Amino acid sequence: MTVLEVGINFGLKNLIEIKYYSPSDNIMDSKIRAKFLAGLESFISEVYADKINVISFSDYQIVCYYKLVQDSHDDAQNAQPLLIYAIIEKGIDPAFIKKHLKEILTLFLKNYDPKDIFSKDIKFFKEFKSNINKILGDLKLKVQDRIGSVFG
Repeated sequence: MTVLEVGINFGLKNLIEIKYYSPSDNIMDSKIRAKFLAGLESFISEVYADKINVISFSDYQIVCYYKLVQDSHDDAQNAQPLLIYAIIEKGIDPAFIKKHLKEILTLFLKNYDPKDIFSKDIKFFKEFKSNINKILGDLKLKVQDRIGSVFG
């Protein structure tokens, strides 16, 4: 029961992506995932006037949380979703993970101005990964790794 991946997308742009698994186990290309989540979020909000929450697959779930971000106070028309997601193994309570995602996104918005989010390259956000790792703690470790850290 672990968090396999965490990312922050702004529209179709993947700002941060942290994979807690081997690169050879590539679950999905980050560009494809960003398009999928952005399209799904847009569809759900337009058709159902609702927010994307949890997407379930046979072995995994994608837990999502987002806030609309606008470049300036006068530009509500151009607000875009800043979406954070976690790919988790089934068996973890999505509500528990969502609390962590809310905390991460709140901290992200405190650290980065909307102008930066709209205009900066993804390299600009790279150092925020350490904040994500601190907030997630041992949720990113497999059960065997957690036990090993206690008895190792």
